[in-house]
Amino acid sequence: MLLDVRDPAELALARLPQAVHVPMRDIPARLAELDPERPTVVMCHTGVRSRHVTGFLLASGFKQVYNLAGGIDAWSTELDPKVPRY
Repeated sequence: MLLDVRDPAELALARLPQAVHVPMRDIPARLAELDPERPTVVMCHTGVRSRHVTGFLLASGFKQVYNLAGGIDAWSTELDPKVPRY
């Protein structure tokens, strides 16, 4: 699963259709919606917020959680230049 933890205003600028969106601030309240056994890559704009969420999920018992270093900005520059940068 690709978990996007950016705010809704950021999604309006650039989004990946395959990502599940749960804003960082909502992660604790919506933890039950996520599968702790499913491999999960967490992303944000540059990788800072997603690093914090990755740590939180690992501390909450999730097994395979990875931070997308560089976030959607790196995704745009390294993988898919059609994704807008902001």
